[in-house]
Amino acid sequence: MKELYTGNLYWPETLDSAREFEPLRQHKKTQVAVIGGGISGTICASVFINSGLSVLMAERGQVSGGSTLANTGLLQFSNDIMLCDLIDQIGERDAKTFYRACRDAIHLIEQAAESLAADVGFRRRSSLFYASTEQHLPKLKKEYEALKACGFDVEYWPPEEIEKHFPFRKPGAIVTHGDAELNPFQFVIGLVNAAAQAGLEIYEQTDIVAHDTLPSGIHLLRTSDGYVIEAEHVVYAVGYEPEELRGKLIKAEMSRSFALVTGIQNSLQSWHKHFLVWETARPYLYMRTTHDGRVIVGGLDEHIEQPLQSGKQRLKRSEELHGKLKALFPELQAPIEYEWSATFGESCDNLPFIGADPAWKNVYYCLGYGGNGTVYSMLAAHIVRDLICGDKHPLTDIVKLDRKSLTNA
Repeated sequence: MKELYTGNLYWPETLDSAREFEPLRQHKKTQVAVIGGGISGTICASVFINSGLSVLMAERGQVSGGSTLANTGLLQFSNDIMLCDLIDQIGERDAKTFYRACRDAIHLIEQAAESLAADVGFRRRSSLFYASTEQHLPKLKKEYEALKACGFDVEYWPPEEIEKHFPFRKPGAIVTHGDAELNPFQFVIGLVNAAAQAGLEIYEQTDIVAHDTLPSGIHLLRTSDGYVIEAEHVVYAVGYEPEELRGKLIKAEMSRSFALVTGIQNSLQSWHKHFLVWETARPYLYMRTTHDGRVIVGGLDEHIEQPLQSGKQRLKRSEELHGKLKALFPELQAPIEYEWSATFGESCDNLPFIGADPAWKNVYYCLGYGGNGTVYSMLAAHIVRDLICGDKHPLTDIVKLDRKSLTNA
């Protein structure tokens, strides 16, 4: 099993216990088999089961035990690729369709969170996207105009306005309204419990080691224990490229990032309305607050796939992130309490891989690839649900695995 993170994670500390599910111990038949029990698989399975499909979810480890634990829980409709750049890349109509769908996905996540019995930390937030240098200002203003023209609720703040609301001054910033934050671990556990009550079959410690297709089109998934799942449709929601694709994703790049969570701060009064904060520099610094008064900071991305093993070197990165936080918010003095390094993937066109396998009927992929993993997971659930039901989602051609923007990038 590929190691997805190293370090001391925060989210597991926010929940006393999670329900455990038995491994698969018999042959099964289902309409849809979802492989993967992280945030992508769980959102997909939840949407599918609530759409009237019969669904089985198989997770080789524990539900929410992979990349979900290293997710920092920022939900934004803005992407790693700016709207103005995406317009140049795929055209104005498709770029605006994609950005609006990301905004709508946050609303769908909100609906899902509010339907759960427990509070999973969903809070509506605005974001401050600031220019890291004066040189970035023209591009930032261009992005503001593109977002405004697309109908988003945005503001442009000059240096004086930033300084009025925060204890730092930057050349300029876009404020986007309609973003949110979430406890991803609690969200997945809540969704799993609700979906199980709705009829979702969930099996942990169930590793799919073979996938064959009968002439009839039925898919046979064999587990490492020798049991077989017969499924009409198979959805791979395994985070990043599974063996079944065998290197078919074009120029997908794996990297690692770093994150920390501080202790509880004495005061967060200087943090205007708990905005999500990020910047134009690449790799970018990003940060948010938590409901109990902590700060989560992430960044320092490196083009190395494996998360950093050395605790000493990880702490060095964490201290660098902590220093960047204190440079912006000097009064925040609570120390680092949690820190980790995690693997993440990027596609060459900065869009996720979602949709049908071009050469394998009724096989689908929900692979995030990018900074908006949770938002992409909700998009994926609805795109694939529509494909299974014989409908076509507006994003199908934009994010499909054989899209033109991959070969043009």
